[in-house]
Formats: sequence, structure tokens, C-alpha cells
Amino acid sequence: MSNTLTKIDHSAMTVNQLVIILLNILAFIINQPWLVAVVTAAMLLGTLIGKPGFGFLYQFALKPAGIVRPHVLQDHAEPHRFAQGLGGGFMLASAIALFSNLPVLGWGLTWLVAALAALNAFGGFCVGCFLYYWFTRLGLPGFSKQPPAGMFPGMRPTGAKTNES
Repeated sequence: MSNTLTKIDHSAMTVNQLVIILLNILAFIINQPWLVAVVTAAMLLGTLIGKPGFGFLYQFALKPAGIVRPHVLQDHAEPHRFAQGLGGGFMLASAIALFSNLPVLGWGLTWLVAALAALNAFGGFCVGCFLYYWFTRLGLPGFSKQPPAGMFPGMRPTGAKTNES
């Protein structure tokens, strides 16, 4: 079981989380389940390709314009990918509920994902990553990475930034 860390740009993930929060709140305010479906698709597609679903906004607009600078840390990609997929699964359940005329369940799940994205973006704690590391500890198949040394499972690494851009 390799526990080698790689360079991860946490700015891309933070932008992704902020877009998820904003679009989910907007979807609720204007009562548009199709917007929940857009967020769902971006999260699930991002999980499949191994990138933040809305990371393209960071990569092709915010970073080149100098609006958001890279924040590259030594970390594992797998827990973040798992977290995005888990969130995408909750968003899928939300979209299905909304399109099935179950608004309390649908909007409740939408708000749950927005709240967890906010906890990660503003508090540096990723619940999906926490679960990933606990599943590793329990020896579940497919979960193999340990948290970076000295880090509480799910917390953003505090190691030195790399000079990547």
C-alpha cells in the first residue's frame, strides 16, 4: 500500500466548493431543480475524470487572470475524488427527489451538500475525506491511503506549499 503524497492544487478544489455552494443556493432561491442537475453532472463528471467538477473555471479563468493563486500542497487525490463522488451521489438523490415532487427531501440534500462544501472551503475539514480515511483504517477494499503525517483525517494539510503554478 503506497502512501506517497502528490502535489494537489487546493485552490482548484476551493473554487469548486464555492461554485457548488453558490449554485445550490441559487437553485433553491429561484426554485430550479435543473440547476441542481447541472451541479450533479459537474460533480459526477469531475469524479470520473479525477478533477474538481468546476475546476475549469479556476484553470481557464480565475488562475490565468490572477484572481485566484495556486495553493499547491502535498496531499492525496483519492480522498478528494471520493468526497466529490459522494457529494455527487447526494446531489443525484437530491435531483431525483426534486424531479419526483419531493421538495423537502430534495432541497434538504442540496443544502446538506452546500453546508459540507462550506465546511471544507471555509473550515478546511472535508467530511468525505474523513470517511475515506476511516474506511482505509477499517480495511475496506478500494481505500488505501493514510492521512498525511501528523494530520487529523479530513483536515486540509498544513505542510509547506510547493512552488507549482
